[in-house]
Amino acid sequence: MGRKPMRKKSIKHHVKVAPSPSQHVRNTVFKCGMVGGLDMRLKSLTRKKVTAEMRIGDIHRNHNGWVNGGALIALADLVGSAGASMNRPPRYRGGTIELKTNFFAPGQPPVIRAVSIPLHIGRTTSVWQTTLSNIDGKVIAIVTQTQIALPPGPATAPVDE
Repeated sequence: MGRKPMRKKSIKHHVKVAPSPSQHVRNTVFKCGMVGGLDMRLKSLTRKKVTAEMRIGDIHRNHNGWVNGGALIALADLVGSAGASMNRPPRYRGGTIELKTNFFAPGQPPVIRAVSIPLHIGRTTSVWQTTLSNIDGKVIAIVTQTQIALPPGPATAPVDE
């Protein structure tokens, strides 16, 4: 008794396609109020590299006319967070647990560029290095941050004191 040949079944009509990771990250990390408030723009996003820009206005400048260090760190943290989100399992959440910055030169208008790459991607943490530069390519700062990956579940409620 011979076996009947199996017909290949197409399942593409039966499978729901989830949004791509880049769509997910754009809808979460790059959709917070700070992004619009500080005029940050995501340029490219992969699991191994994230690029973004921040257009500089008066809100970004310190008393010397240079870009405030807090604005630079905010950009670096956001770009590293986007990269970490791309590498976490579905439905996991996370955040920055450590961030270190070395400043080399003042940030200057009109645009600050950020490029973030992973130094380590593990099961529960990832480490990202973000290079910030002026439009002429001069490096302003290098930021290294550690991101934690937390499994799905309820967020911890604040403790009343």
